[in-house]
Amino acid sequence: MQEMTKGANVGLATLSEDTGSVIVSLGWSSASGDGDADVSVLLLDADGKARSDADFFFYNHPAAPDGSVQLLGKTPTANGNEDRISLDLTAMPADVQQVVVAASRYGDDRFGTLEDLQLTLADGSGEGLLAFRITDASVESAFIFGELYRRGEEWKFRAVGQGYETGLAGLATDYGIDVDDADEAEEAEEEHEAGGTSEAEENVPAAAPVLEVPAVTLEQAPAPEAPAAPAAGGVEAAAPKRPRTAKKKVTLPKATRKSLAENDSWRPSRLFPASSLKSDHERETRATSILLSVMAQVPEFGRRLTAAFGAPAGRMETFTEVSLPHGETPKRPDGVIRVERAGRLWTALVETKTNGNPLKAEQVQDYMDIAARRGYEAVITVSNDVALEGSPLVDVKIDGRRKHKVALWHLSWAEVTQQAQMLIRHEGVGSAAHAALLEEFLHYLQHENSGCHGFQNMGPAWVPVRNGIDEEILCQGDERAVQVVESWERLIRQVCLRLGGELGQKVLPVQRAKRGSDPRSRRADLADRLCEDGRLHAEIRIDGSVGILAITADLRTGKLRISLEIPRPEQGSPLTWTKRLVRQLAEAPADLHIETLVEGRGSGPRGTLERLRPEPGELLPKDGGRITGFRLSLFKGMGSSRGSAETGFIRSVDAAVDRFHSTVVTQLERPAGRRPQQDRATAPV
Repeated sequence: MQEMTKGANVGLATLSEDTGSVIVSLGWSSASGDGDADVSVLLLDADGKARSDADFFFYNHPAAPDGSVQLLGKTPTANGNEDRISLDLTAMPADVQQVVVAASRYGDDRFGTLEDLQLTLADGSGEGLLAFRITDASVESAFIFGELYRRGEEWKFRAVGQGYETGLAGLATDYGIDVDDADEAEEAEEEHEAGGTSEAEENVPAAAPVLEVPAVTLEQAPAPEAPAAPAAGGVEAAAPKRPRTAKKKVTLPKATRKSLAENDSWRPSRLFPASSLKSDHERETRATSILLSVMAQVPEFGRRLTAAFGAPAGRMETFTEVSLPHGETPKRPDGVIRVERAGRLWTALVETKTNGNPLKAEQVQDYMDIAARRGYEAVITVSNDVALEGSPLVDVKIDGRRKHKVALWHLSWAEVTQQAQMLIRHEGVGSAAHAALLEEFLHYLQHENSGCHGFQNMGPAWVPVRNGIDEEILCQGDERAVQVVESWERLIRQVCLRLGGELGQKVLPVQRAKRGSDPRSRRADLADRLCEDGRLHAEIRIDGSVGILAITADLRTGKLRISLEIPRPEQGSPLTWTKRLVRQLAEAPADLHIETLVEGRGSGPRGTLERLRPEPGELLPKDGGRITGFRLSLFKGMGSSRGSAETGFIRSVDAAVDRFHSTVVTQLERPAGRRPQQDRATAPV
């Protein structure tokens, strides 16, 4: 991978022959684990200006209709997070001469508080081509990381590294984007936080069946605060201050219609029935055919899954049980995906597994060899497992002598489910028929007999490690502990996928690792810690929530602890803080533990909500110590078995996280002056 310096440029064709579609990734980390930024892309003409507001892509306008630009969202890395952008340069309009890649922070946050700022660019096969690291960030709230630009028929990349103290609004204005006045936005926000209702909000129907997304508007009236459990249906967004250009998007109805069945024993007919499946082979064949068919029939869904793999935006066709020659015995991959754009074909072979069946290395290796010989671009594996950085699900050998490169990608069924949920429950699709088709597909995935339920097994090392901790005979350096740590990390990532799909928000695991640490070394350290104290620990960040959720599984006591630390309010007296906190938690479980955090010594007074309701003052330190915040915790018995049965460990973690989020997190008010990410539509200044 070529390391770029500020101001340097390079032709993409000199780095790879497969640069028709590229993936640009912006990465960063923070010591606290909660540092974040939003990526944006601007398309510029020969004069260095956007042709219209529609050439500005950001969190409220994530994709171009022609597929030339698509913001793919964040993924966790060993040291932090990475936000990826798919650019199909073959689909880029001819009058677009520059593609500017930038990022911005919200409110008072600055890039100087983030670490490991970098841009990387990969070709269509996923091979990293170049990297540009930014080391001089300080007070900037927006940054141009780099740009791609045309020189004749060639695309080149320039490392820019230019910061803006005026935020996303200042950056966008420089390129001709019409941004509404920020003062007006602040007035709208103050009105919202004070409990007022804007004119736009008054005009929102209570249960409109469609979601209309403003394509390019930076500013609109803030949305009402999200309910405890987001409804399945969408509402028409508040009227923006700029004309809309996006088509209406259809989501699932907000409330299900009353059934016409005479009684509960009547089962509704299903487009994709799952109850009749008898064998793993049937499940695998059915799941593959349904997945590929829905991908081809619902363009938004197919594009969502394949854009991250370097596929162009174009006409997609899918096939199953295709026979391909391979030596003396033809091979039959489970499926083939072909995308055609402007006469160019992109092809991927698909291998799927359902239930707990693992991928077979020799099978995947055969498909990699076939793809290389036939000039195909990728092999995609789909299973219930979750891929981890530095821990491949299958080991395959790449013949470096071959000129053509084949990318190996993996999808978890949990990720497939999450993408379907995001489209039909939160973002919308192009037609009611597509929404209905995705709804049936989602019902199939979630059916107990489909075999497509995501990560389901903590692995064979779970019981020996749990028993070794209980008997105090597990020693540091035990490889089985590393296997348990990897399984735990897969489970946490699946929890994030599930919550993200249900809430319509970004949910990511927080990585607190030393800069440049190797994933294997990090997991080995965590495994040694597990052997020493018998605990598995993880943190997740839910956009819009008041803090970071901590999940601890204590294998010695058999208890799960879900907790959240919240800062003290900036105004008022300590007694006022405690009374207000108890009032906010009026509907929370009585067994919720509340602990005062005291400067200099950590823990302070604590008690259950049941005991504190009549006397909130019991949370005040007796010696007058300075309160820095509060820790809220719920405890639950831990499932013992390694599987996902009702009594299993995986099911108990899901239940504990769900209970804490629905009964505690959703009741807490966010700190004044900072709106949640899912509500923000105004440009930070």
